[in-house]
Amino acid sequence: MTPRSFDLLPGAAASPVLLHVPHAARAIPDEVRAGLVLDDPALARELDHITDAHTDMLAERAATLASSRPWRFVNRLSRLVVDPERFPDEREEMLAVGMGAVYTRTTHREPLRPEPADSGPLVERYFRPYAEAMTRAVAGRLAASGRAVVIDVHSYPTKPLPYELHQDGPRPAVCLGTDPFHTPPELTEAARSAFARHGDVGLDSPFAGTYVPLAHYGVERRVSALMIEVRRDTYMTEPGGPAGADLERLAAALADLVDAVGGAA
Repeated sequence: MTPRSFDLLPGAAASPVLLHVPHAARAIPDEVRAGLVLDDPALARELDHITDAHTDMLAERAATLASSRPWRFVNRLSRLVVDPERFPDEREEMLAVGMGAVYTRTTHREPLRPEPADSGPLVERYFRPYAEAMTRAVAGRLAASGRAVVIDVHSYPTKPLPYELHQDGPRPAVCLGTDPFHTPPELTEAARSAFARHGDVGLDSPFAGTYVPLAHYGVERRVSALMIEVRRDTYMTEPGGPAGADLERLAAALADLVDAVGGAA
């Protein structure tokens, strides 16, 4: 049976906040698995490294703790199927390491799919429906509250993996990814305040930017966005191990951020 591609989980009717969880899943449909060159043990190791483990739990718990429940958009398939946060064309800088919308290389720059790979079928089957659904989800928050706040929930490894393009910068406990158009200073400062008790909070290193559907990107200022990247050693056993008690502390911090930015405009 093919697993669901994604879920939009309702929050409070008037909440502008949408928690986006794109990289928490490990599920790969059988027909996609057949196109990967890794054997099962190697695939399991790759999933340990590439998956933002437990970030779906983090968002779920934060939604429960928040005073006004945010909406959640959760990817139910591994990013090894498609990565919904990549550009689907030559604009994507990660193409340089074989990790555009459809990956051809692993985190250790080893073959994942035969090359040259035809990404078209996977983009049409999985990437475009996901992007269209996220666009509708953001439009729904705009219609309900006059604005949308997309908080992208990620994690990253303590030590750089070979695929990372920017390995030399700081790797704080929490990295905030921003966009010059869609991330107002008050959103960044609210996140700094909310996560301060979790450790050092940095900006745009080792990962920069944030996710906004292309239909809104660079044109709709009522859509604000911020990426939250939590360093994995602060809440789980790496790579791919269980979450620890600090996940609850992180969820409380994320709930504080939701409450700080989810009130009246």
